[in-house]
Amino acid sequence: MFENEIIKLRKLSLDDYNIYHSWRNDVEVMYTTSPLLDIYTLKDTEEFITSIISQPNAKSYIIEHKETNQAVGIVSLSNIEYKNRSAECIIDIGAKDMWGKGIGKAALSLILEYAFSELNLHRVFLNVFSFNKRAIKLYEKMGFMQEGVLRQAFYRAGDWHDIVIMSILKNEYLSIS
Repeated sequence: MFENEIIKLRKLSLDDYNIYHSWRNDVEVMYTTSPLLDIYTLKDTEEFITSIISQPNAKSYIIEHKETNQAVGIVSLSNIEYKNRSAECIIDIGAKDMWGKGIGKAALSLILEYAFSELNLHRVFLNVFSFNKRAIKLYEKMGFMQEGVLRQAFYRAGDWHDIVIMSILKNEYLSIS
């Protein structure tokens, strides 16, 4: 369940703070996924990972490339609402040398399988910046549908940008998987 032909997922741990710290401080990596670009200290990153790990309503995993065992990104289900069977999906591919190699698709496939088959969720949603066309195309290909737009919700590089809200329901996922 936690691996496929390209990647494997393992639980995020405090031992991952160095690799996550390098991704978090790389503006090119965070530009398309984080609304806040900043410079973080190791302590900031350690506290951030500690807060993620300690959340009872979140499941966070490091994405490892199977062939090299290299940590290449992170994927999470957060804000899990067990009553409403809903969760937010967050994914970052931090290893730039792995961009465009199917890592995001492989990680989404695994986390959606886990969300719908193991956690028995009904809905998984995500937020994506409107200028992240490559991600939007992938999400649509995976069965996500646009639910709405937060118009001009954040400011980046001298312009206002929309945040697109997308989701996939369990029955939609089952019909394409």
